[in-house]
Amino acid sequence: MRALIQRVLESEVKINDKSIGKIGKGFLVLLGITHTDTKKEVEWLANKIKGLRVFEDENGKMNLGLDEISGDILIVSQFTLYGNCIKGKRPGFTEAARPDIAIPLYENFIEKFKEFNVGKVETGKFGADMKVSLINDGPVTLMIDTKDIKNINGI
Repeated sequence: MRALIQRVLESEVKINDKSIGKIGKGFLVLLGITHTDTKKEVEWLANKIKGLRVFEDENGKMNLGLDEISGDILIVSQFTLYGNCIKGKRPGFTEAARPDIAIPLYENFIEKFKEFNVGKVETGKFGADMKVSLINDGPVTLMIDTKDIKNINGI
């Protein structure tokens, strides 16, 4: 599972010029899922993102997490995070999970954030052609790939 996390002042996702998700201060999370991902990765990644201390405290230090600022989160499925550009000029997406695997994990990830003590939880629409806009705050952009921690934490 891969997540590209952007600290935002605001973000919005539209389909056919209609807003389907809009947030204020918080995280825009672009979420990619691969074939071997399970609920273990969902649980670990959701907790990791919720606890990331990248919001400024009263001293201007990145010291607060999403839950501590009651920040919003916009979660958008993004199979292209598993695009492979090594060969040729057209990316290959064979590492991206098929919808039968990806959709339940994507929905489970969303539900985890609804259970957390955060602000609004908004989403894109799985598989749709979406237009995503954001104002990146900082800019702060982080990438987390659960394959990097599997050997360390044994998830």
